[in-house]
Amino acid sequence: MAGNSGAVGASVTSRALSLLAAFDENHRRLPLSELARRAGMPLTTAHRLVADLLEFGALNRTPEGDYVVGRRLWDIGLLAPVQTGLREVASPYLHDLFGATRATVHLAVRDGTEVLYVDRLRGNASVPVVSAVGSRLPLHTTGVGKVLLAHAPAEVERAALADLRAVTRYTITQPGTLRRQLGRVRREGWATTAEEMSLGACSVAVPVVQRDEVVAALGLVVASLRTDRPRLVAALEVAARGIGRALQRLPPVAPGER
Repeated sequence: MAGNSGAVGASVTSRALSLLAAFDENHRRLPLSELARRAGMPLTTAHRLVADLLEFGALNRTPEGDYVVGRRLWDIGLLAPVQTGLREVASPYLHDLFGATRATVHLAVRDGTEVLYVDRLRGNASVPVVSAVGSRLPLHTTGVGKVLLAHAPAEVERAALADLRAVTRYTITQPGTLRRQLGRVRREGWATTAEEMSLGACSVAVPVVQRDEVVAALGLVVASLRTDRPRLVAALEVAARGIGRALQRLPPVAPGER
């Protein structure tokens, strides 16, 4: 269940936010009854608040009667600094990287113990991936996530190492193994995965640095890294340096705070 805002004393605002938080990557459209259940509130309360959210444009109703996130939230989300600064600056470098590699390109930041995907480019020939712009995945399962975890505060690393869930049979779930990988990321400047998030997909990633601080990670997803890893790392590093230089003109990008 996404929330427990039906509890006595919950504010109208917190209950409305719980309705919005009921949506996630696997629940993009919900009937009213399921929306209320996931938000943890009575159906009558959900019905009243949903009407307000519809009027505001935060929710839309499909012809089938389900509810989906509205365009108004997307418009507001684009105003977040991670969008208006980092994403806009990085965009031309991501397109250059995609043109040079034809691989899926990811730009990501850390959000607590998860990796948040800020932008993604992929083509028809790209390896299938589960990520999408705005989605979150565990840090230890992805190349960009490992880069961000390697440069995260010690308390974040401890929290991530305490919750190494297996997504595929190749996911690293041993804290000692992952700790050694993170040390190598810090020494060598890049991270890889091998089918740890999606079967048939490998990834390689490098940090994006602004004023000596890692503020994001740039990654590629391919079918195999057996022969092309050095070339892909070199392409990533060129793009990441370009993004880092462009970011010098902007206020600091806030790293994951939680």
